[in-house]
Amino acid sequence: MNPIIDTAYGRHCIEDDDIESVVKVLKSDYLSGGPVLEEFEGEFAKKLGVRFAVACSSGTAGLHMASLAMGLKMGCKVVVPTMTFLATANAPRFTGADVVFADVDRETGLMGPEHLEEAINRAGDNVSAVFLVHMNGQAVDMRTISDICRRRGIKIVEDACHALGGEYLDESGTWHKVGSCSHSDIAVFSLHPVKSITMGEGGVVTTNDEKLYHAIRLLRNHGMTRDPHMFEDCEAAFDAHFTPNLWYYEMRDLGYNYRPSAINCALGLSQLKKLNRFIIHRSELANKYDKFFTSKAPLIRPIPRLNYCKHSWHLYVVHINYDRLGITRNDLTRRLQGKGVGSQVHYRPVHQQPYYRKKNDKLKLEGASAYYQSCLSLPISPVIPFDKKEIHWLCVIDEILNEY
Repeated sequence: MNPIIDTAYGRHCIEDDDIESVVKVLKSDYLSGGPVLEEFEGEFAKKLGVRFAVACSSGTAGLHMASLAMGLKMGCKVVVPTMTFLATANAPRFTGADVVFADVDRETGLMGPEHLEEAINRAGDNVSAVFLVHMNGQAVDMRTISDICRRRGIKIVEDACHALGGEYLDESGTWHKVGSCSHSDIAVFSLHPVKSITMGEGGVVTTNDEKLYHAIRLLRNHGMTRDPHMFEDCEAAFDAHFTPNLWYYEMRDLGYNYRPSAINCALGLSQLKKLNRFIIHRSELANKYDKFFTSKAPLIRPIPRLNYCKHSWHLYVVHINYDRLGITRNDLTRRLQGKGVGSQVHYRPVHQQPYYRKKNDKLKLEGASAYYQSCLSLPISPVIPFDKKEIHWLCVIDEILNEY
């Protein structure tokens, strides 16, 4: 039996008002769709300063719909940084597109402009899109990457699943919220329980493009619409007075059941109001952690903070020199687990996964390999108190390190 994890690497923070919001929906007439869905989408868009937001069943569903809405298909090529979760690469693959993996910075895990340029050149012609990843809560260099893509006519999808609440600077010194799509076509968020806020399970897609917005809404609901302005079969859709038949709907294209429940949206709406507070809490924890690890350098080093972005602190990641420390990563994580402290590795480079290795067996991405070999995600969440003199898991780390 696995030991109980008292302090997980990431954890949701559910409060009484969140529960009350969910109960209110459970007692309402709508458990799927309805007014709470529309309110959540509206508030989410308002929070990020973007025109449109579409809630869905998961971040993966959002990435899939983004791929389809962008017209990706067999013969297209899509650049994806290899340091990411599987879904970033899988989503364009669902459409038949080929994935071209890009390297990342060995310190931050982020795809830089130079890594993108190298991947585009390696891919040759027909790169249709870039699925960039804001890793751990820090944004990529959106200014430069956007310039590269616009010059080449390449679409940009932001995998912002780690970065809700994050911001970045543009060339004029203006701050932009991640997901505002100021320098991209689409952004996708995950609201899984370990993310900045949660819907229980769910995601949100944002865009400023009205055409993409309508395409994503159709894809979310079986390709089906009840909007009279979109009906094609007028004879079936309207009566003799050209009044829409109340029961009528049309399927415009193949779509999916990627709808979130009203229950999920109620929780997401309640949590959205707490986003700033949660990020402040995470930031204060990170500051305390950084101070603690100062005395552990160079054996343990927190990931560098970038001055062009405001970190949302989805993850707190350190680089560990396991050889010099005299302990393997597996031994350390098991020791931590045995003392109730959770940790995780984000991520194994996707191009090394068996499915993708078939086409990339000779691909060497040295930055990603170096990042993967030394990274470890340690606990950070709004439920960890920072007002105590000592934080439990830091004491555990100290105790373990003193043995080596």
